[in-house]
Amino acid sequence: MASIFKKQKTVKGAPYFVQYTDENGKRKTVKGYSDKSLTEQMAAKLELEARMKKTGMVDPEIDHFRVQKLLPIEQHQKAFEKKLSDRSEKYQAHTNGRIKAIIEGCDIKTLADLKLETVQDHLRSYAKTKKLTNRTYNHYVQAIDAFCNWCVKSKRLPANPLAGLERRNNQIGIKQKRRALKPDEIQRLIDAATNSRKWYQRYNGQTRARIYLMAYMTGLRKNELSSLTPESFDLDSPMPTVTVEAHISKHRKKDLLPLHADLARQVREWLKDIKPGKKLFPLLDKRKTWLMIKHDLKAAGIPYRTAEGVADFHAAGRHTYITELLRNGVSLPEARELARHSDINMTMRYTHIGLEDQSRAIQALPALQMRCISSDFRGLSEALTDTQTATKNATTTWQASDCGTQCHCRTNPQKVEAGGIEPPSCES
Repeated sequence: MASIFKKQKTVKGAPYFVQYTDENGKRKTVKGYSDKSLTEQMAAKLELEARMKKTGMVDPEIDHFRVQKLLPIEQHQKAFEKKLSDRSEKYQAHTNGRIKAIIEGCDIKTLADLKLETVQDHLRSYAKTKKLTNRTYNHYVQAIDAFCNWCVKSKRLPANPLAGLERRNNQIGIKQKRRALKPDEIQRLIDAATNSRKWYQRYNGQTRARIYLMAYMTGLRKNELSSLTPESFDLDSPMPTVTVEAHISKHRKKDLLPLHADLARQVREWLKDIKPGKKLFPLLDKRKTWLMIKHDLKAAGIPYRTAEGVADFHAAGRHTYITELLRNGVSLPEARELARHSDINMTMRYTHIGLEDQSRAIQALPALQMRCISSDFRGLSEALTDTQTATKNATTTWQASDCGTQCHCRTNPQKVEAGGIEPPSCES
């Protein structure tokens, strides 16, 4: 039997408390209301629910989700933020900030308030007010979607209530489109930096040249390049490698990447001047690499911005690396593994295949030759009904390769043509 009591009997308006036995036989105390009758109703409800759970009339799992849905949304947010604590500070700030903006904008108090239509309408209005690009809009969608999926995984929701939330075309409204450089442009960029006597972003020309070469030959991101020390390399094994530690890698996994043999030889020379534990490119993650490369591109006679896009540091390094892998015959799954992308569609976004590449691919198709057909041939509409006459005309349409304007002659009449008729050799 549930009991009702006050802890502070002398305080006016103090709440009542309910003490009852739950479905597992344990005594529990729950805060009620300052109104006694309401607290009595609450006690009766708690007793009824405990009895129904005990007899199996209420599914414990359904009841668990009901309780979770009624908890303040802030409790779930804090738990989610704790779960993200192993990610980079930048990722945490962006993700948590976007989730908070949606929750506050939709006035969501509990998980039960997460409605697809409400969130969709808010995001559309928010994107219009803040003038968000489609890419940034999708980042908001991904953040709240990740929160909901985590709620499902942590048994706070039975299903994602925002499944099917609209995503927009990333290719429309891009503020700054990137382009990949060609190998000869990369070489000119490295040469320009090597020969430069100027310092940019606190790096001399020789160091900048090494940075560009390493970025192009490995596809490492700026913060990953900044973390490299002599201990990151294994140059003595039959297959030289570079290691990116898990706390630096974007996907928070330790990455072991193979090195090009030529790059491995050059890195061995670089390491002679670097003490153990010291970084090859200190504080690179804090530098304005786009400004640094802009100066060296100008010295190399390469435009920083064209109609195809900008050639900033990320484009000249990682974008060019992935593009060149595919240009040189690497399969898309292999490129995805080397790029360390979880989704092959992300790898495709880093691939810049232009009209010149497409033309080269077309020229690689096996060449086929067209059969020799007389210009007097009128097609099926005037097809001959007599088989012998048809065979005779088919024979006379074939002439020598220099027959002039009367036919379109193929060079090898011995091949069986597509129609299934093997014409005789042309005779003068």
